[in-house]
Amino acid sequence: MKMTSRTLSLCVVALLGLSPLAAFSASKASPVETEVARLATLVDGKVGVSAWRLDGKGAQVHLNPDEGFPMASTFKVAVAAVILSKVDAGELALTTMVPVPKTFYVDSEVIADRFIHDGVSLSVHNLLEVMLTQSDNTATDVLVAQAGGPAGVTAWLRAQGIEGQRLDRNTRQLLSDIFGLGDEPLTKERVAELTLDPEVVKRTKSGNEAFDKDPRDTSTPRAMSTLLTRLFTGKALSPASTEVLVQIMERCRTCSARLRGSLPPGTKVADKSGTVAGTVNDVGVVTLPDGSQFAISVFVKASNAPRSERERVIAEIARTVRDFYLLQPTAARK
Repeated sequence: MKMTSRTLSLCVVALLGLSPLAAFSASKASPVETEVARLATLVDGKVGVSAWRLDGKGAQVHLNPDEGFPMASTFKVAVAAVILSKVDAGELALTTMVPVPKTFYVDSEVIADRFIHDGVSLSVHNLLEVMLTQSDNTATDVLVAQAGGPAGVTAWLRAQGIEGQRLDRNTRQLLSDIFGLGDEPLTKERVAELTLDPEVVKRTKSGNEAFDKDPRDTSTPRAMSTLLTRLFTGKALSPASTEVLVQIMERCRTCSARLRGSLPPGTKVADKSGTVAGTVNDVGVVTLPDGSQFAISVFVKASNAPRSERERVIAEIARTVRDFYLLQPTAARK
């Protein structure tokens, strides 16, 4: 992508404030959406995007906004929200100690890798921390159980008025289905064995048609950005719980090459990534220099491209949307 072309495109978009142009009359896409769609063609598979300012001003940016995409680990945002809603209701506290039995262990970076002995219990706050910052799967499944299972998470979403997002399985069930393991535990040793099977590796690292078409555990880009908006504007949780969620998501360690990848150094981003099979996602909220914010959800599915290429497309889309909202005239935001 040439900087001169991109700069010209962004300047035109900003100056027009997304007013329709005769040059785009044959399409419903706005100039910024046309650029996002062009970036999406740089990687095989399908890309979905929904972005808008949290203050409701200005235009929204969409690409395939109402198509379902596998959430992968981005579903952990909804799990965290349900748990924090239970904290608000007095059913849990951040300091509540929750047992983490080995029957819940799923191969992941923190708990299953480092707490190898029986007798583990962690506070709700610490479980939220490792689930969102390092995408720990064991912490996730413990919290999903506390949330009332996948059905409890989906019910909370519906109570929030969010359609187009559903949770049907915890991470062990989801990964076991992809690996074809049935009820076998996903221990570190078992995963190591599976990585030696070329067919399993193919299913877990590239496009998987059955997985990509499965309606379970999916979200539309619009639904995910709606969830982020309700959370970050304080409509879903108490101010204290909202602040806990925002601070943890700002510490995410798994997202540096995605939404954050092409943004100026120091840009504040609170996000959650997701990766499985041909899916590479990142969803979150970006803060602009003037303190205003926008929610953005970018999903990539059914792709056989290297992960780095998929991440680069997410990064360029995020930068394009960020520059549009930064350059958009104040009058166009009203």
